[in-house]
Amino acid sequence: MTTVLPVDDYVATHWYPGFGPADSDTPWLFERLGVFAPEDAERLWALDFHGIGLVPLSWLVIEEGAVCGSQLAAETIPLPTGKGLVARIWRTNIYTSEVPVRSAWEQELRGRRAAQTLPRLVDRAPQAWAEAVEELEAFYDRLREPPAADADLADLRAYFDEAATLVRRAWQIHFETMYVLLANHLGFLGLCRELGIDPDDVARFFQGEESRIVETDRELWRLTGLVRDLGLEGLFASTPADELAAALAARDDEPARRFRDELRAFLDVYGWRTEGIYDVALVPWIEDPTSPLGTIKTHLLAEEAHDFEAARAAALAERDAAIAAARDRLTVEEQQAFDAGLAACRHANFTWWNEEHNFYIDLRCHIPLRQAALAIGRRFASDPTDAFYLFPAEMRAVLRGERSWDDAAAIVPERRAYREACVADRTEAPRILGTIPEDVDDPVLKEIFGISPDYLAAIAGRAAGGGEELRGMAASAGVARGPARVLLTAEELHTIRPGEILVCEATSPNWTPAFAKIAACVCDAGGSLTHAAIVSREYRLPCVTGTGAATAAIATGDLVEVDGAAGRVTILERAALAAG
Repeated sequence: MTTVLPVDDYVATHWYPGFGPADSDTPWLFERLGVFAPEDAERLWALDFHGIGLVPLSWLVIEEGAVCGSQLAAETIPLPTGKGLVARIWRTNIYTSEVPVRSAWEQELRGRRAAQTLPRLVDRAPQAWAEAVEELEAFYDRLREPPAADADLADLRAYFDEAATLVRRAWQIHFETMYVLLANHLGFLGLCRELGIDPDDVARFFQGEESRIVETDRELWRLTGLVRDLGLEGLFASTPADELAAALAARDDEPARRFRDELRAFLDVYGWRTEGIYDVALVPWIEDPTSPLGTIKTHLLAEEAHDFEAARAAALAERDAAIAAARDRLTVEEQQAFDAGLAACRHANFTWWNEEHNFYIDLRCHIPLRQAALAIGRRFASDPTDAFYLFPAEMRAVLRGERSWDDAAAIVPERRAYREACVADRTEAPRILGTIPEDVDDPVLKEIFGISPDYLAAIAGRAAGGGEELRGMAASAGVARGPARVLLTAEELHTIRPGEILVCEATSPNWTPAFAKIAACVCDAGGSLTHAAIVSREYRLPCVTGTGAATAAIATGDLVEVDGAAGRVTILERAALAAG
């Protein structure tokens, strides 16, 4: 029997007060961003854990970047059964679905085209990614410095347009690369299933490769050691994270100067990132280093530094053992097929790239757009962040001189209040809406969002769970106990203490510094190739993803046990009962 989670209560006519889909000026390929309509109940919609409480200007990143980028990339390959992703908005929450190819004839035609193009694209994938990084770095170098405070309207418009072009191009690159690597990986996964190899083992075949995201975490631990060497531990221990930058600046001694110089050099390379993706309202580290300084502050609580070399060696040893065990069960002919598929996926390693690309795209490409907005806000408003509350079409009208700033910005106070109310109501957003199928076709929904048959069954109420035990995907093996720390956003991520169990909707690369402190990770969403799963395997941590409701079932302080191999999370003791 088909399960339908009605969308009737989520149908709307606007995104924010005073603006709806009909007001957008964004071109689109197959299906555009919109609000829920009654007919959307016929499709599956998954809550996007990447963006919470997006401000209006961030819709440019979703609409012109992620949605258009995925559709363009899905057509270029093409994907046989889907034409990329599309989104619906409820309040400030994003729900994602695939744009389906409904005709069996067209699916077959697209499949033949994909069979012709994919081998060539896979073969060239490392070179294509290197060229993409070079292109993106050129964009970032050009847009590193925002317009001056006294810039005229033409200069502001030019910078804004180039920042928007960067967003569109970055997300096009994102999906062009992701679909090729992910399709290649899923082809190998299908072969492994045919050969009787446990799909949960396949992700381990590609672990142990370092990325720029892990490199950033290494540098944070190096700075932590520098704090100890310079005798600054007392300052970090006694100063709140959001006051550390000022406290360091106020000291004129050699240790403080040395650390400031090292921090500045770190931020120049690794500080062009925010605590999340999509959202121009998020403050990058280079602008406010509270997050990295707070992470260092809590790193200092650990009895010993995270041993990156030992963790990588263990990940590589586990990888090699898993591959050897898989091959031992195969015939000579099967081994040949297995080895060829493994080599192709190592050549075009999705597991590595899925972390590496975030350094260049997801955590960074919206920062120049933020800088453009702040420059425009400084030109017109007493509070520069007012510019975040105009939609792209409204901003362009102001920059073209077709609408006055005062007229466009009159609704900003109402939109600020609306956003605050929506963020406060985030827990009311259901994880899934619409018709729940047996499975989904889009590889991003399947492997990144973790929309697996088991997850869908759990959401539909057909699987066991609830009470003091939750079930999910066995993303990374191991067993750990500890107090839970439930976080819906990464804003307080730097406050996590060593030994806690991170419980969240899902993680993204900006969460990585926490993995050297936590004992385990539990996520509402995500699959075997989602960020939390990949990083947990690299850091040798138990991880369970796709639980569906961990953030609702578990409270901060609850004593929790995580069995990553079994995909089981057990609440051993409630914090409220222990306190009572």
